[in-house]
Amino acid sequence: MAERICRTKANCIPEVLETVVEIAVSIARQSQDQRRRGALFVVGDEEQVLKKSIPLILDPLAGHPKEAKDIRNANVQGTIKELAKLDGAFIISADGYVLSAARYIEASYRNINLPLGFGSRHMAAASISRDTNAIAIVVSESDGVVRIFDNGELIAEIMSGVWELDKIKPHIRGKYERIINREQNMTMILKSSDPKEE
Repeated sequence: MAERICRTKANCIPEVLETVVEIAVSIARQSQDQRRRGALFVVGDEEQVLKKSIPLILDPLAGHPKEAKDIRNANVQGTIKELAKLDGAFIISADGYVLSAARYIEASYRNINLPLGFGSRHMAAASISRDTNAIAIVVSESDGVVRIFDNGELIAEIMSGVWELDKIKPHIRGKYERIINREQNMTMILKSSDPKEE
């Protein structure tokens, strides 16, 4: 999935995107067992993303060297899962370093067309992915679904567990494909990259 998304983006490293999605799915799964919580990750085009966001609180990642914030490091992943309890977005560089946490994304609803019921995290994700060359990943607090946005548009939905596909009503507009990954116990719905795919 990450390789397919990164094909259309400059400076997108599939390993980084895949790691962030795995963290998001892990947060969604933890939320099923405990109180639900949401999260927002913005990956890539970090210079522009930081310009279009402000800190909500003192940044808990500030002052740490870049090398200590590699998203591929298990200790960093554990820290991210704990910090996800805070409001605000995580800003992750294209090369996989968590630059900032608890950021407010300056979102604009102009030319964003989200399904009813999507909240402010989804609006921020759609907006920042439209206004920059970043990809945004949301863990929905209301339903535990992980959603990926690119160019202001929902391009993927990931649900923990194996779902009967005829009972899922995707929010993705246009053609999509459904993928069940039994090994990882998840169901994915991806926007079709080929208009001939159903």
